[in-house]
Amino acid sequence: MNLQPYRRFFTPNRFWSRLGTLARATGTKSIYTALLLYYAYERQETPKWAKRVVLGSLGYLLMPLDAIPDLTPILGYTDDISVLAAGLATVAAYVNDDVRQRAKDKLGQWLPQSRPEDVQEIDDRL
Repeated sequence: MNLQPYRRFFTPNRFWSRLGTLARATGTKSIYTALLLYYAYERQETPKWAKRVVLGSLGYLLMPLDAIPDLTPILGYTDDISVLAAGLATVAAYVNDDVRQRAKDKLGQWLPQSRPEDVQEIDDRL
């Protein structure tokens, strides 16, 4: 999947404002994945090609219309979650302990009732 067209939908402000809505709709795994991508993007050591993958993945998440409209019950976020997972798998080498900790800290602010086993499941895949 070519994620380049979706890069234009990503801005940090749009990401943070949309993440609150998504947190209630999609749950721990998808929000943690998005946070890992975001904090990996912020690392100076992350190469440009990996940052472009992150921008495309997060841009897809933020895009107003996508393959399966987000308003569709149950299925609406399936495509977004798949794109996030693919993006994370691609840039996993740039997710270090600092990125994980920052994502966990922010996740705790957004979803205080998040399930640690969901976070661990994502970490185990990296």
